[in-house]
Amino acid sequence: MPHPPYGLLADALLVLHGLFILWVVLGALAVGRWPQLAWAHLPCAAWGVWIEWSGRICPLTPLEWRLRELAGQAEAGRARGFIEHYLTAAIYPEGLTREVQLALGTLVLLVNLGLYLKALRRWRASRARIA
Repeated sequence: MPHPPYGLLADALLVLHGLFILWVVLGALAVGRWPQLAWAHLPCAAWGVWIEWSGRICPLTPLEWRLRELAGQAEAGRARGFIEHYLTAAIYPEGLTREVQLALGTLVLLVNLGLYLKALRRWRASRARIA
C-alpha cells in the first residue's frame, strides 16, 4: 500500500497559503476592477489583520508542519529547493517578532484601506458620469 504524498500535500498547502497571503494584501486591486469580489476579499483581509494583530498563527501553518512530519522530512515546517528558498522564507520570515507582526497587520490594513478608497472614488466618478 503506497504512502500518501504528504510532502507534496505540504508543498501544495504552502503554495495555497502564499496565494492566500497575496489575496489578503493585494486583493483590493482586483476589487477595484471587479467590485463584486469585495465579499470574498474583505473577510480574508480582516482575517489576515486579525491573525497579525492577535499574535496567533494561521491554522494552515501547523497543518503544513504536520504534513511535513508525516512525510518524514528532516525539519518540520521546512521544505527543500524552490519552496524553501522563496515561499517558506516569505511566509515564515526569520526574526518575526510581535512588533513586526503588529506592523505587518497595520500595513495590510492601510494598503487595503487605500486601495478600497481609490476604488470607491473611481466607482463614484463613474456613477456621476452616468447620471
